[in-house]
Amino acid sequence: MTVEQFAPLMFLGLILVMLIGFPVAFSLGALGLFCGFFAIHMGWFPANFLGNLPLNVFGILSNELLLAIPFFTLMGAILEKCGLAEDMLDSMGQLFGPVRGGLGYSVIIVGFILGAITGTVAGQVIAMAMISLPVMMRYGYDMRYATGVLAASGTITQLVPPSLVLVVMADQLGQSVGDMYKGAWGPSILQIILFALYTFVLSRLRPNMMPGVPAEARTLQGWSLWAKCLRGIIPSAILIFAVLGSMGGLPGIDTAVATPTEAGAMGAVGAFILAAIHRRLSWDLVKEAMGGTMRITAMVVFILIGSRVFSLVFQGVDGGKWIEHMLSNLPGGQVGFLIVVNIFIFFLAFFLDFFEIAFIILPMLGPVAVKMGIDQIWFGVLLCVNMQTSFMHPPFGFALFYLRGISDSLFKSGAIPQKVESRDIYLGAIPWVILQLLLVVIVIFVPETVTSFLDKPPAVDLNSVQIEAPTDDLNLNNDAPDMNELFGNKPEPAAKP
Repeated sequence: MTVEQFAPLMFLGLILVMLIGFPVAFSLGALGLFCGFFAIHMGWFPANFLGNLPLNVFGILSNELLLAIPFFTLMGAILEKCGLAEDMLDSMGQLFGPVRGGLGYSVIIVGFILGAITGTVAGQVIAMAMISLPVMMRYGYDMRYATGVLAASGTITQLVPPSLVLVVMADQLGQSVGDMYKGAWGPSILQIILFALYTFVLSRLRPNMMPGVPAEARTLQGWSLWAKCLRGIIPSAILIFAVLGSMGGLPGIDTAVATPTEAGAMGAVGAFILAAIHRRLSWDLVKEAMGGTMRITAMVVFILIGSRVFSLVFQGVDGGKWIEHMLSNLPGGQVGFLIVVNIFIFFLAFFLDFFEIAFIILPMLGPVAVKMGIDQIWFGVLLCVNMQTSFMHPPFGFALFYLRGISDSLFKSGAIPQKVESRDIYLGAIPWVILQLLLVVIVIFVPETVTSFLDKPPAVDLNSVQIEAPTDDLNLNNDAPDMNELFGNKPEPAAKP
């Protein structure tokens, strides 16, 4: 065996150990160490090469940018548990209720808003399903549409700023988190439009699938309804705009007021204030939110350490060069590269979550994208759009699992009249996965959906630049300074005859 053959075998081993189902962080670490010892035995790199491993791990733990992850996670956990979802879904459901598909529109819009303030797919899907699924079933909504829109709207949180996925993408690609957030706004808005258009078309083609809510079921009217909607939206919007604006994460704002870590801390404090305003701040809520934050943060750190062990050895046996050679010679240039990479990520997402893909696969693909001249913000946002589907497609779509579990609980408690079949959940997800893949295609072929939201450097027309040298104070003919006087040299006296 040669070192050139070992890199592909390492990559194959990576896929196999991830399919086993054992926790990825420990699988990666074990695979990396085993391959490292084997490479040392074969003489492919010296033993002290692995001596850099502690420094690599320490570099992870001392990365201040990653402190934004627990702060944003805590912010989302507090807001998720303080009842904002219930208030918004109730008010929006009554606002859009008379329209065919109105409950679907309300779930999509609330999913977008909650995606910006909670950041967790599990909490979002569960909260919206608990409130909206019984109402949809009560008024005769098609089961597959209802389960599909609830699952899809829950995954919006992965793309809408301040998404944790975008923080990780920015860190792995060496880009500004604020720029990554700016680039994500275009696809986020476009995704909402696609979901709403699908609902609109379906409500016209098959109106019986999503009837309007009857007037007697709407308890709020007029200004009282609008006031309840605004009470739920305005405080949340102020918090999100303050957090994103402070770190330059909004289009048109390029000031360096706060780092992502500082902005995350500010968001966490704001979440406590919002929970107190809604009179739902309690010690039990704080304890539960902090426990969830601790689990997610620990998971991220261990995945990072395991992926660093593997990547160090992989680079040591020239795995990076193998990946670069394989992907840079694809037909179609940049577009061919992006298509192949996104197909690979799509199928990999059947088995891995977004953290694992970002920490394991992205360090291999990022350098190739740089050498091909691909904008890193565009590349990161594009992969983030793709990785949303990991929550939606079988066999391991976590959003579908969450929906499965909460629907069973609702049936046992009598909140819904019939059991939701698994086939309805999986078949109902298919149109929404197709819409997400359509968004991937749009972002690939229309990069302006990302790049147009980024700050552009001022355009300078080089043909209009004029350089004028000052000539008024210089006389290059008779008034030139005496060089001897300038340097303090005295001329020698003339010889006497």
